[in-house]
Amino acid sequence: MALTLDTYRLLGRSGLRVSPLALGAATFGTEWGWGAERDEARKLFDRYTELGGNFFDTASTYTNGRSERLLGEFARGDRDKLVLATKYSTLRRPGDPNSGGTHRKSMLASVEGSLRQLNTDHIDLLYLNIWDFRTPVEEILRGLDDLVRLGKVLYVAISSAPAWQVSRMQAIADLRGWSPLIAVETEYSLIERTAERDLIPMAREMGLGVVPFSPLGGGVLTGKYRREDRDRAGSVAGETANDRKSLNVALGWVTDRNLAIADVVKEVASELGRTPAQVALAWALNAPGVTAPIIGARTPAQLEDNLGALEVDLTPSQLARLDEVSAIELGNPHATLASDHIRTVTSGDMRIEIRG
Repeated sequence: MALTLDTYRLLGRSGLRVSPLALGAATFGTEWGWGAERDEARKLFDRYTELGGNFFDTASTYTNGRSERLLGEFARGDRDKLVLATKYSTLRRPGDPNSGGTHRKSMLASVEGSLRQLNTDHIDLLYLNIWDFRTPVEEILRGLDDLVRLGKVLYVAISSAPAWQVSRMQAIADLRGWSPLIAVETEYSLIERTAERDLIPMAREMGLGVVPFSPLGGGVLTGKYRREDRDRAGSVAGETANDRKSLNVALGWVTDRNLAIADVVKEVASELGRTPAQVALAWALNAPGVTAPIIGARTPAQLEDNLGALEVDLTPSQLARLDEVSAIELGNPHATLASDHIRTVTSGDMRIEIRG
């Protein structure tokens, strides 16, 4: 059954309603060497909202702040209808040690800057963007709760953090009556499924919605990469800054394994009369625990293609092929716990169901 952007989903254990595909605004602005200029970005915004989309993802430093400024400009007429998610913790001023990080000073300054750039009096969803291993979790949680109590932030969430820290934070927030985390943003796609080991099960158990970024694997799952592209890599910064393809090679996206996965995605797409991007997004969209993958279109044509994923219905056999080619090792202790040996010594030949 086809989804639509106005088939809203609850985000985690909150009452917040969000579209099943979020629109990433990291492509709003060309300051990073790719992306969409203002008029093109406006077309992306207008088309997404016209179809009922309400969930936008940005960060304080995306395209050097222009992402937030453009999103704030576009959202001005319908601000209350939209869910604007932004992030803090990335360095805002090189050389200033307190302009980045997860601590209270960085948090408050970043939020105040985001409020100005978004031209709004509140942020709907604030993510801690990148775990820094330096700030006590109590400082982070109390700071986030203070922002909620002040009305500057409505909900709080986390991105790119270890599962054990997220679950610890959620437990502390619950015990102290502080604002709980309602979402975890993590890299997740057919070529990056390691979140299935701990992050996604943790999120489901602790009441966090899963918001995947890079659901197209840096573009590899669109089918536009070839094996000869593996020789195009430069360094991660500098000379690759204006060449997204070379950057993705440098970042390690273009491997034999990932290209093999992309080949199966293309086969399934051909069977369905769909594009590879639509198939890859449909897989992420319907993965257990996932609330809303983030799409990062640069042009209206790319946006329309991505939104077509809402109409894709993968058959059980197609899902099995995609799962098989992209399977990951469970690792310890998950492989042991899932083994026939452990099942035998704990349950024997009894059948025990978990209901509800």
